[in-house]
Amino acid sequence: MRVALIVEWIDAWRGGAETSTLQYLNEMIERGIEVTVFTRSRPSPRPGLHVQTVHGASMSRTRKSVTFAHRVAGAIREGGFDVIHAISPCIGADVYQPRGGTVAETLERNIALRTHGTSRMLKRLFVRLSPKQRYLLEMERLIMRGKNGPIVIALSDYVVDQLKQHYCLPAERVVKVYNAIELQIADEVTRIGDHQRIREEYGVSADELLVLSVAHNFKLKGIAQWMYALARLRKTGHANIKSLVVGKGVSNKWHRLARRLNIENCLTFTGPSDRVPAFRNAADVLVHPTYYDPCSRVVLEALGTGLAAITTRWDGAAEMIQDGVSGFILGRPDDTSALAERIILLEERAFRIRMAEAAGNCAPQISMSRHCDEMLAVYKRVMAKKGISI
Repeated sequence: MRVALIVEWIDAWRGGAETSTLQYLNEMIERGIEVTVFTRSRPSPRPGLHVQTVHGASMSRTRKSVTFAHRVAGAIREGGFDVIHAISPCIGADVYQPRGGTVAETLERNIALRTHGTSRMLKRLFVRLSPKQRYLLEMERLIMRGKNGPIVIALSDYVVDQLKQHYCLPAERVVKVYNAIELQIADEVTRIGDHQRIREEYGVSADELLVLSVAHNFKLKGIAQWMYALARLRKTGHANIKSLVVGKGVSNKWHRLARRLNIENCLTFTGPSDRVPAFRNAADVLVHPTYYDPCSRVVLEALGTGLAAITTRWDGAAEMIQDGVSGFILGRPDDTSALAERIILLEERAFRIRMAEAAGNCAPQISMSRHCDEMLAVYKRVMAKKGISI
């Protein structure tokens, strides 16, 4: 089986979608699938991974993306591939997998971040005038509404709903292949060591509740909402709570907000870190009050390693949570009162232990092996339709 995978960027440092793609490639190569990646990145050499770096011409980022898509569309026509799998928008693909969800929903949820009507109106106007957003929307419409369009892979039921709402795609063109992660479950010695080291490093005592957040886009992922909830908890006498926020989104405005809320002594911005697994081992709960996530890796990684998580209904990863059993699902990202109430429940150690055990039961359902099995079934469906022997 010869597969072309089209993804504009494949650098893990860029975020969860790129990390997921690399993990997916590793699993496919281990299974003996011949994959050629068309990308603008220059990934590290790996046995079995064929990379064609395609440059986008022009000075502007939008035009570079446009020329990348056109050049790849030309290249794949001559490649003789059995299956063409596009993660970045590309005309001519057999399978399209929007790892970031639909462009239409992404824009709507970014507009929802604005708290005032005037601000939302201005943001909507900006989207209409932005060359980049207009290009992305137009590409998405061409792919979704084309007469002979590709099979569209949805990472969650939330994305399935997006496809129905924005594009009315027929059921036969949509396949849900739930998101996945490479599970990295530490042994007991490592977990205990991480628990002690991280807490000592950040001044968290053994009897304090440690709440972890991991995000790069602080605004979209609801970090401010968590800060307001933490301030509410401190004011109502829950002083036994500490919080670590891991990610590259920190700036002076976030420190100013912490000072204004009087939570500087209980919340620490660590900056970006390659020790996220160690932070998970030290934490009691992950908080991710996101405004938008097609299916958050951060939440799945927490659940898969036995850490209870709190997220919102705007996150496809919430589908893996049994509300009140393996975590909590918030109706609104800005419901700081509800978020604070869930944290209070987790102050009881016995309740936390039960929830952590329930969270860990999710592991088989979010494994990369399961994800690849289901993707290969889609590839075989494409090949059968083309009359290619499997």
